[in-house]
Amino acid sequence: MLNNDRLLVQILLLGLLGASLWVLAPFGSALFWAAVLSFASWPLMRGLTRLLNGRQTAAAGLLTLGWIGLVAVPLVMLGFNLAEHVGAATALFKGYQITGLPPAPDWLVEIPLLGESLLGLWQTIAQQGVAFLATLKPYLGQVGNWLLARSAQVGGGILELSLSLVLVFFFYRDGARLAEFARSLLERLIGDRAEHYLELVAGTVQRVVNGVIGTAAAQALLAFIGFYIAGVPGALILGILTFVFSLIPMGPPLIWVPATAWLFTQGDYGFAIFLGIWGMFVISGVDNILKPYLISRGGNLPLVVVLLGVFGGLLAFGFMGLFLGPTLLAVAYSLLTDWVANKTPASQPPRESLPPDGLD
Repeated sequence: MLNNDRLLVQILLLGLLGASLWVLAPFGSALFWAAVLSFASWPLMRGLTRLLNGRQTAAAGLLTLGWIGLVAVPLVMLGFNLAEHVGAATALFKGYQITGLPPAPDWLVEIPLLGESLLGLWQTIAQQGVAFLATLKPYLGQVGNWLLARSAQVGGGILELSLSLVLVFFFYRDGARLAEFARSLLERLIGDRAEHYLELVAGTVQRVVNGVIGTAAAQALLAFIGFYIAGVPGALILGILTFVFSLIPMGPPLIWVPATAWLFTQGDYGFAIFLGIWGMFVISGVDNILKPYLISRGGNLPLVVVLLGVFGGLLAFGFMGLFLGPTLLAVAYSLLTDWVANKTPASQPPRESLPPDGLD
């Protein structure tokens, strides 16, 4: 017979848990980012706490200020710069509507196979001028709406990132207690295998974080090389901004595309084409190769599991899926592997009992 009082308590506890998750749901992304950031930089937190003679609150505050200066300040500066360049791009387009395109560059006709055709197209557009640009207005409206939607998504991501930089202070300060609570809860659920799966999840998240940061560093270096070769001013600053924006889906094009457009406006068409190709196939292309490799390196996960986790997680959960996808598949893969490896041995035939004393 069921204990009605115990059943009522369980129902109330489940309702309380559901209500708590409902309250925290709007902050899910920010909490997730704060947890990942604090986990990835926890060795820094330990070292700084030792330097400050065990003062965890002071160490957490210093690290949080460091992240704000490293991430939030460049994003604010970039926002002001983009606002200025939007006005300049609008004025440039209005000027083209009146005067048409400038004369074609000399190197355009020297392009193999396509030079004459491109020169004819350039001259046609320059002659028609206003009429041609007028035909582009409906499409420009659609492009503007698309850019507005993408800007809203990026703005929402930046807002979540800013909130996570505030929440990371509490993860630093109370991280040890949260880890102990997670270990106790998992031991209550699955028993002796809790430590194994905690190490599995921690290792997977660490590899994913290393893959994301390593890929962002590689993209920043390649972007700096491209900007330096093309002669774009502030190549080092743009490289640092590329590192920051590499943590956002489709982030690096927000840096190298405006730089390519600026080169076109300055008449450096050759370097503009070079930077466009470099950005599309090198800066943005390395993300699809280096990130899965770094995530799978050092672990026992097949590369195909990592690839499915990264891309499937992005499609299913958005950017958070970059961490959730490989972690979920890693835990599932390990569970299945352990279940197959630790199968119960086949039943053995019963041993024959020895005859009693005195019998042959």
